Amino acid sequence: MKKPEDLRTWIEIDKKAIAHNYRVFRKLLKKKTKFLAVVKSNAYGHNLLEFAPEMEKLGVDWLGVDSLVEARSARAVGVKIPILVLGCTLPLLYDEARESGVSITISNFDQLEKALKLKPTKRSLKVHIKVDTGMHRQGFQLEEAEKLLGMLDKAKHSVVIVEGLYTHFAEAKNPRAGDNTRRQISEFKDWIKKFHDAGFSPIIHAAATGAALLYPEAHFDMVRIGIGCYGLWPSDEAERFLGRKIKLRPVLSWGAVVSEVKHVKKGERVGYDFTERLMRDTTLAVIPVGYWHGMPRLASSKGRVIINGKTARILGRVSMDMIVVDVTDIPNVTVGSELTLVGRNGKEEIKAGELAGFTGTTHYEIVTRLNPLIKKFYR
Repeated sequence: MKKPEDLRTWIEIDKKAIAHNYRVFRKLLKKKTKFLAVVKSNAYGHNLLEFAPEMEKLGVDWLGVDSLVEARSARAVGVKIPILVLGCTLPLLYDEARESGVSITISNFDQLEKALKLKPTKRSLKVHIKVDTGMHRQGFQLEEAEKLLGMLDKAKHSVVIVEGLYTHFAEAKNPRAGDNTRRQISEFKDWIKKFHDAGFSPIIHAAATGAALLYPEAHFDMVRIGIGCYGLWPSDEAERFLGRKIKLRPVLSWGAVVSEVKHVKKGERVGYDFTERLMRDTTLAVIPVGYWHGMPRLASSKGRVIINGKTARILGRVSMDMIVVDVTDIPNVTVGSELTLVGRNGKEEIKAGELAGFTGTTHYEIVTRLNPLIKKFYR
């Protein structure tokens, strides 16, 4: 990491790693299969305003965002490729989506009815119909197909264009759960046939990162690559299954500096509620990051940072804006010394999944919840 002179903590994004991951997934696809890069939720915490243009430069065909607000932000920084809103779009914003050319997801009859009531203009609202093949989150269910297709048939050549048809898999990131995924694929193929028989020719897509890696039969017309774009595996199971053949490179590193160093005697206690007693004379380093920045509070007395290529364990509670680490066995630690919270430092590495382990969560949550005010540097 290269320390910014005026910052206590910062995040670096490796553009070469982004390009590497893009190439990995592009090689898995047939030439005609489109690549949608999922940059929702502020590009999984990596900064939508910089990550989206980076993906466009690399050659992705589409971008996927969570909301029209994110789509608007991507357009504002010059993104021109097609954008699909994967989350709910409020009917109040349908006109804006139509006029800006942003495609939206329609996943229930209430949304569809409101879309069909739009006043005709020179532009139609482009929609991707999402169907529920078993995950039971967003989507029309198979028994609703006749009603849905009847409504869409009446809407042909009107205010709505059925641009896409898609679903989402519940377990496709686990190679051992293949039966469930194959059942979802089978039901989705029923939907595809019904749409084709009704005279529609939408872009068909189902596979996110996990299915793109493990179920090539689910690639269809387009895949939606999210976590893989950021160099992270969708699951430990997928990494164990394919990690020797496919190499992903994490693009995010999180750094900080030491703000204070002190020597404290054996027997003293550290942090809020004196949660940890020192078992030896100890050199402590104070790091100006805490759970406000994204270090999980449950990493208290468990987590670590890397300073000068060596591990320094967190002592006591993770505070809102500070942690204390043990640097007794690490030479040359001074105020201003750089350290790594996520990423590689020398031979040591801390992955986002390590932080996730302290809280019983997933690395998806760790990276998306890093404080968006932390300055990011694309290099």
